[in-house]
Amino acid sequence: MQLPMFEVGKITIGELLDKVSEQFGDSHAVRYYEKSIYHTYAEFNAICNQVAKGLMALGIEPGEKVAIWANNVPEWLYCQFATGKMGAVLVTVNTNYKSFELEYLLKQSDATTLVMIGGVRDDQEYIDVINEVCPELLLCEPGKLTSEKLPLLKNVIFVGDGETTPAGMLSWQAMLDHGSDISDEALAKRQKSLAPDDVINMQYTSGTTGFPKGVMLTHTNIIGNAKSLGECMRLSAKDNLCIPVPFFHCFGCVLGTLTCVVCAACMSPVIQFKPDVVMETIEQERCTAVHGVPTMFIAELEEMEKKSYDTSSLRTGIMAGSPCPIEVMKKVVDKMGASEMTIVYGQTEASPGITQTRTDDSLELRVSTVGRALPNVEVKIVDIGESAITLPPGQQGELCTRGYHVMKGYYKMVDETKNAIDADGWLHTGDLAVMDENGYCKITGRSKDMIIRGGENIYPREIEEFLYTHPEVRDVQVVGVPSEKYGEEVVAYIQLKNGNRAEATQEKFRNFCDKKIAFHKIPRYFFFVDEYPTTASGKIQKYKLRDQAIEALQRQQAAAVLTA
Repeated sequence: MQLPMFEVGKITIGELLDKVSEQFGDSHAVRYYEKSIYHTYAEFNAICNQVAKGLMALGIEPGEKVAIWANNVPEWLYCQFATGKMGAVLVTVNTNYKSFELEYLLKQSDATTLVMIGGVRDDQEYIDVINEVCPELLLCEPGKLTSEKLPLLKNVIFVGDGETTPAGMLSWQAMLDHGSDISDEALAKRQKSLAPDDVINMQYTSGTTGFPKGVMLTHTNIIGNAKSLGECMRLSAKDNLCIPVPFFHCFGCVLGTLTCVVCAACMSPVIQFKPDVVMETIEQERCTAVHGVPTMFIAELEEMEKKSYDTSSLRTGIMAGSPCPIEVMKKVVDKMGASEMTIVYGQTEASPGITQTRTDDSLELRVSTVGRALPNVEVKIVDIGESAITLPPGQQGELCTRGYHVMKGYYKMVDETKNAIDADGWLHTGDLAVMDENGYCKITGRSKDMIIRGGENIYPREIEEFLYTHPEVRDVQVVGVPSEKYGEEVVAYIQLKNGNRAEATQEKFRNFCDKKIAFHKIPRYFFFVDEYPTTASGKIQKYKLRDQAIEALQRQQAAAVLTA
């Protein structure tokens, strides 16, 4: 099985793509079924070079932050590898973000450039949001933005198929045209100046302190993780991976696109998740692998019940992002035919993969555990008390990991970085797990106060901080409630300042959240209470609120679902 030859820790993303292009230039690199866009590795590399020159022509220097706000369009892919060549740090923006979140991310990241589409549900949606955050854009000359709220943001590049470029923005084509002023030699010199340990990607995770943290990932972090994951799936130039998971998550841009490149496999992205489009892509492109969170696979299995699809080409892939229901995993193996489907456990701070099942593991291991440590990755289970001693097999504790994959840190958050990574280099995940004598892990809970809804990590504190801004809210506690469809859903328990619960409605508070925070963070249910269950010392017992929600919403069956 021929694979690209390179050494992790001694290569950058730009050098990697050049090497794969030289060795596998005629092999399929990208196949967009929806858009009938097809590139070999040689063609893909040439496009990424052109985009890299365009960004350089705008005066963007190595280490500058280029944010991208788009779904899985081809330009996202080009930007990922173009920034890897010219050294800008790609800052990924969740496609669900609204004005409150976008303003924070662009400001905290020190982004100087934003690449964006018009919207994912409405072609004007994102344009309205950026104009709300940066009203100066409507009157400025492209490339010369002067924003009161975002003083570092200068360029907004618009990606649109034949659409009129909005005021103040530079069109994608205009950016490419600027690149004609940059020579091949200038790009090669820039690329050679980059180091494997330079930060090249920054992803925002919701924060326990109420604000998201920018996870700084290096070339080595993500190339090494992609290589390990590819090895565990036995990917090669013979494979074609269907990627319906969003690029803005590590699942899409590391486990998906970058894993394909390190193995010279073909990428078949789906622009926006729709189960019928995923199934058509698998069938028409003869995909051998497919990624997804459990809710995606559930929807795909339902689609297969409505219509017949040929999935005989499928062999492997990754289910991750949320606790994986054992029965769903079995159906993916049996009904979709992905006999070597794997489960991955990780988090953004680990680039993201930490453990993975292997293709030759027994079905029992592949459906009931999240696998064992990836190659060249250390994993241990420690006592969650102050001693933090390493526990023997079979005992529950916090899962910690160490290796090439651990992030460089949180951007401009030194204290938070020290809290996450100890003096010996161990990343403390905040997840509870049990490891068996062979190193296979089961995730048993979370010591961190986090909700996972359909693969999206949600920290209650962030929603609580936002709801505190409502003039009628005295106190608020947010918890997760089990959901068979999404894994978990968000519930808010609110105490009102005036105590007048008669005037409080779910609709009123949902409307308050609408268009200010991402829809997946908006509580599905609101309960209005006079008091919270507390310990003798007055600490609020969130687990009791969760139990109350399970009872009130009759979610006992969802709570009983077995996961890995």
